[in-house]
Amino acid sequence: MPTARETLLDTALAALGTQPWSAVRMIDVATRARVSRQTLYNEFGSKEGLARALVRREADRYLRGVEAALAEPGPPARRLVAVAEWTVASAAARPVLRALLTGSWGERLPAPRPARAGARAAAVPEQRRADAGVPSPGELLGQARDRAAALIARGPDGGDPSCRGDAARSCELALRLALSFVVAATGRESEGDRVRLVREALAPGAGPSATTPTAGGR
Repeated sequence: MPTARETLLDTALAALGTQPWSAVRMIDVATRARVSRQTLYNEFGSKEGLARALVRREADRYLRGVEAALAEPGPPARRLVAVAEWTVASAAARPVLRALLTGSWGERLPAPRPARAGARAAAVPEQRRADAGVPSPGELLGQARDRAAALIARGPDGGDPSCRGDAARSCELALRLALSFVVAATGRESEGDRVRLVREALAPGAGPSATTPTAGGR
């Protein structure tokens, strides 16, 4: 069963599907989540705290998705295709993640502002982590690359420093290629077309990836 915190985050995220963040009211989030307003403020402190928590959760979910795509057995190239596909599909389905990856927030989304200097630390550990800041696009890409490279390098030659370096470079290429489709999609191709192009660029002739996670599966 979801915790009150998760239910509140889900409710706030759902509200963004119908209205801009500036129109989302804390009282409405609490009411729709069937949680007291006091609980909402206990968890997040303020609307800005709620925004930071939403964005932090999207970053964490993305990184878990990268790890899940690489956890499946298969050649490194196919696993990297799965990571790229996960990135493209997830960014298309999740506007907050797209903004995290590109740095383009727009007026409808909860662009996270840093916690006020000198503010009292949140009582909830998850909120303290969110208040500490969310990754920039470059930082999130670097975290995904490092996690992916560590998993790829666990193969038979993982102890070889050159293998680890090759894994990092391959992961960087896969993620940057995926990000290029997130940033510069023409609007003429479907999500399936973008995934196919990523797959062909990274692993020509590999065929459909059996390990690709769905955008809503994390």
